[in-house]
Parts: sequence; C-alpha cells; structure tokens
Amino acid sequence: MGAPLELSRRARRRKLFGLSLFWRTFLLLAVLLLGSSLGWYQLFRTLEYEPRVIENARQIASLVNLSRAALVHSDAIARVSLIKTLADQEKVRIVPHEPGDKYDLFAQNELERRISGELVARLGPDTIVATRVNNEPGLWVGFGIEGDSYWLLMERSRVGALLGGPAWLLWLATLGMASLVGAALIARLINRPLKQLSVAAAMVREGNYMRSRLDEEAMSTEVRAVNIGFNRMAEQLSKIEQDRAEMLAGISHDLRTPLARLRLETEMSVPDAEAREHMAADIAQVDGIIDKFLDYARPDHLELHAVNLAELVVACALPFTAREDMQVDLDIPAGVHVMADEVELSRVLSNLLENARRYGKTPGTEVTRVRVAAAAREQWVTLRVRDHGRGVPTEVLPNLTRPFFRGDSARTSATGAGLGLAIVAKMVHNMGGSLELGNSATGGLLALVTLRQAPASTPALGKKKRRGA
Repeated sequence: MGAPLELSRRARRRKLFGLSLFWRTFLLLAVLLLGSSLGWYQLFRTLEYEPRVIENARQIASLVNLSRAALVHSDAIARVSLIKTLADQEKVRIVPHEPGDKYDLFAQNELERRISGELVARLGPDTIVATRVNNEPGLWVGFGIEGDSYWLLMERSRVGALLGGPAWLLWLATLGMASLVGAALIARLINRPLKQLSVAAAMVREGNYMRSRLDEEAMSTEVRAVNIGFNRMAEQLSKIEQDRAEMLAGISHDLRTPLARLRLETEMSVPDAEAREHMAADIAQVDGIIDKFLDYARPDHLELHAVNLAELVVACALPFTAREDMQVDLDIPAGVHVMADEVELSRVLSNLLENARRYGKTPGTEVTRVRVAAAAREQWVTLRVRDHGRGVPTEVLPNLTRPFFRGDSARTSATGAGLGLAIVAKMVHNMGGSLELGNSATGGLLALVTLRQAPASTPALGKKKRRGA
C-alpha cells in the first residue's frame, strides 16, 4: 500500500504545481528575454558607460586644474573677468568656500565613489567632491588657491546621467514589458496548434469525427503535416465506426428471420414439451443477444428533457420486484428531475438491474438484494445501484464497460454477449453523464450514474452526436 500511496501523493503534487505548455513556454521565453536584457545592461555598464563617466571625471579634473592655474597667475581685475567668462561661457561658477558651508558628499554609490576618488587623485587629498552645498544641487568641487578655499560649481551632467534614475528605470520597465509581450505572442504562436490538436483529439474521443478537422493549410510545414495526418486518421476511424455499426445492425437484422422460423418449427415439430421449452429458451436468449447488438449499433441521437427520476426508477424496478429471486430497495427523493432521454434511461436502469440479478446474488443464497438510491448535489444527480454479491476483482473493473468483455465472475452463468455494461456506459455518455463502477466497502458491485439535474422548468434539449460521415 505504501508505493501506490506515494505515487498518488506525487500525482497530486504534479497536478498542484503543474503548468500548461503555454505557461511553461511563456515563462522560459520571459526568463530568457529578461536575462538577455539584464546581461545587455551589465555589459553596457561595464564596457561603455563606466569608462566614459571616468573619462568625464578626468576632464573635470583638468578643468579644475586649468581654472586654478589661471586664477593663480592673473591679477585681481583679470581674475574677476575670468570668473565671469567661466560662468557665462562654460557654465562654471567659482565661489568662496566659507567655513559654515553645509554639503553632501558625492559618494552615494560605487560609481560616485570611483568618480570622487579619481578627482581626489588628480586634484590632491584636500579636494572635496559634493553633490549639494547649502541646499543648492550640482557637482561641487572644493579646492584651494594660495591658502584660500573655493568651490567650483558645474552641472552634474558633465559626468553623465548616472544609471538607475527614473529615466533608466522607465526604459528598463518598458523593455521588460516588451519582452513579456513578445514572449506571450511567441508562446501563443507555438502552442496554438497543439491546443487545436488537443481539442480535436478530445472530439475524436467523444465520437465527433467530422467536427475534429484541423487546418490543412497551416503556414508551418510540420503543423500542416500533422494536421493532414490527424484528419486522415479521423476519417478512417469514422469509416471504421460506421462500418462496424452497419455490420452489427445488418447481422442482427438478418438473424431475426431464421430465428422466427426456427421458433415456429420448434413449436410445431418437437413433441417433447420439456425439450421444446428448452429450445424456446435458447432461441429467446439468442434473440436477446441480437437486441443487445442492435442497441449497441444504434446511432446516437437523443432528445434530452426533464425526467422525474423517482417515477422512472419505480417503473423500471417493478418487473424485478415481482420476481422471487430479487429484493429491490428504493430510496429516491421525490421531485428530483434529471436531463435525460426517458427511454434510454429506462434501458440503463433495466440493464443495471438485470446485470445485478445475474451476477450479484448474495453469497449463500439464490436471492439478489439490490439497493437503488439517488442524491442531488449542486447541478448533478448521482444514482447508485448496488448489489450485495461477491463483487468484481479490482483489476477487472476497468474492463467491465468494454464491448464483449465478460469477467471471471460472470463466465459460469453467462447468458449474454458481454454488451450490457458497454451499452449502459454508451447511453449514459450520450446523455451527458458518466458511469463509474467499483466495489462497495461492505461487498458487492456499485454502479454510480451521474446525470445533470434539470432546472425547475426546462424545455426539451436536443443532443445529437453523429458518428461517422
């Protein structure tokens, strides 16, 4: 029990964290594109941006040295004219450095510290590089001239706009969004044919062969080849299904005439009453098998409408409750209606009860005890048909609804063709429901028929499912 339990846990984890192929492709492309963008950003910063900013810092140091040399070697009148010329033409101001000046150092990040270090290395250890002096922003460089201290103020853009500001963040956000949109478009382009193939495969599984056709004019040669192959496969399956149905219907129909003639000859030619009765029973059994063939080969064309479940179950169980070898217990709430075809649902219940009568006898007795119950939950109604027999081996359960399959427990007293439960599953599926078979915890086979609950007032709903062309 440990291994299946562990596998079940793993399956639940995969289902919980599983992603569709679209989202897997989208996430992988998004990571790739965003990683490429970040790599480009880092490459640009390392090889282009930082060297250029450092070079600008060296030019600023040269400007400060030239300004200092010009001021040192000029007289007072020329010094005033020089300061005015620098302010007007170079946008550079030179102001005295007062002892009470308040300033913020230009060293907020690694790049600013490198710029400050470059300026200090070229201008001397007493150089001060600030980003704000007395609440006035800019690039401030403090230096001395013959014992006096001065500030040289210039625009901060001289060292280049530092990365990480609002403009750069906007560019990076825009690039990231463009990458995500591109990843979504590429993932959709790649996964759309797979999605269409998945939908078409589901239609084929449901028997809608003609509605499952894929585009044979797709742009991609690989997708076009897959679509053509799938369409041809669906056509072949449709033809095989149609031929099978016609063959079953033809054989069953052709057997009716010799059976009727054989029954008549038996009644007229066999003098022994007991032998005549046995032969008539065998003929009736063959005739019942033919009915099963016809039921299974019948085209799927159902008219769904609201059916009173309690009334229908009582009517179907009535022939079985009159038998001495059956005890049928009914627990169907009044007023429950399901969307179904009344005739088809009657055949479903009759087949389930007949299957229980044949193979679900209570151990140690010749009586079959069957309980039929129903419960409504949200939009669905579950009908439970359970006998108290020996049940069915677990490994056989998935095969019970296969056509012509007969389990070991039914072989000794088998009188049918192995189509009963296959017909039940087909009819329930055609009515938009589901059939589940399992062993009851207290013994016996349990059949769960789930059908859609009918609203209070529901008109007839046609449901057509055509197999084949």
